[in-house]
Amino acid sequence: MIGADPMKNGMLECHVCHSKMVSPSARTVSRAYDQHRNKISSKYRALNVLLVVGDCVLVGLQPILVFMSKVDGKFKFSPISVNFLTEVAKVLFAIIMLLFQARRQKVGEKPLLSFSTFMQAARNNVLLAVPAFLYAINNYLKFIMQLYFNPATVKMLSNLKVLVIAVLLKVIMKRRFSIIQWEALALLLIGISVNQLRSLPEGTTAMGLPVATGAYLYTLIFVTVPSMASVFNEYALKSQFDTSIYLQNLFLYGYGALFNFLGILVSALIKGPSSLDILQGHSKATMLLIVNNAAQGILSSFFFKYADTILKKYSSTVATIFTGIASAALFGHTLTINFMLGISIVFISMHQFFSPLSKVKDEPPSGSLEIMDVQNKHRLADSSFINMTAGANEEATHRIDQDERKPLLPT
Repeated sequence: MIGADPMKNGMLECHVCHSKMVSPSARTVSRAYDQHRNKISSKYRALNVLLVVGDCVLVGLQPILVFMSKVDGKFKFSPISVNFLTEVAKVLFAIIMLLFQARRQKVGEKPLLSFSTFMQAARNNVLLAVPAFLYAINNYLKFIMQLYFNPATVKMLSNLKVLVIAVLLKVIMKRRFSIIQWEALALLLIGISVNQLRSLPEGTTAMGLPVATGAYLYTLIFVTVPSMASVFNEYALKSQFDTSIYLQNLFLYGYGALFNFLGILVSALIKGPSSLDILQGHSKATMLLIVNNAAQGILSSFFFKYADTILKKYSSTVATIFTGIASAALFGHTLTINFMLGISIVFISMHQFFSPLSKVKDEPPSGSLEIMDVQNKHRLADSSFINMTAGANEEATHRIDQDERKPLLPT
């Protein structure tokens, strides 16, 4: 893909031919993305299917592994240490994939591993620090949420992110949604609400607050923070589409490891030097959790760059069934009628959102409207000229009768 450099006067200059063009607006980019999504090839459709299947398995396993990591309802390890080790694992994966990609480069291509390429990409992708910081907060909240809800409920609560993400995509990236798609998102909220009826245990407290207040407070943060992270991540990855995704992942995960390491230092200042032992309290379940979280994060980056954030969240919704059935089989959690009804409504919402009938109708771009207006004006001018000419010819060939020579007013 050929890139272009922004200029001060709102123009773009091509890297190759140095031709200049008007910088497209956010609405124009959003419309182009909608058209690309509608005309997506079968190859990318297959990629989307693989992403969805992989995401369902990984996201479905995560709350189960977190639940298995608890001992007597508590975590013997520091959740920040798990997040730090996850980011380190993702950094190592990005480095390995960069080495493989560099070896497969063709002659004449700009080397991926050169210092100049790395520094330029680092400057262009500095925005990835924002989602990395938000993800660091969210990954800690995932463990906190597990203390108050069972795995299936945590998965259903996380699906509330879809509506928040849709609003953020509408505001930040000017993404367009049809009325049917908004209705589908409303159905999703209804399905989640049905599942959440009578899900909070009575008589327990969280951080000195009633569990209803504490749980809903955590839910609000748990929904808002990762939603902002997902939208900013998609915006940052797609805004530098020419940059290798493994190089972008290296920056994203590097920032994430840095923020989680700072969290470990803060924890050591509060709890003592023993918190610096990042392997303390870990078990086989936590090791599997680290691998699962790393794979899930890597898969998410492909979602955000090559697919869509809404598709990512809906695929996570499908994982709710797997999580609910697995938690019932492994831990004896009951699949209530509310859960079954909620899942049914969620699937109806998914079908409605991705139905061909719900797609946004393409509107002619503003530039095309201006061209059409100019063409219409030309047509009106031409027709007026033709009418004037026809009238002149008619007047020139018109025979004047005796009555027509008489004055209109009496003399």
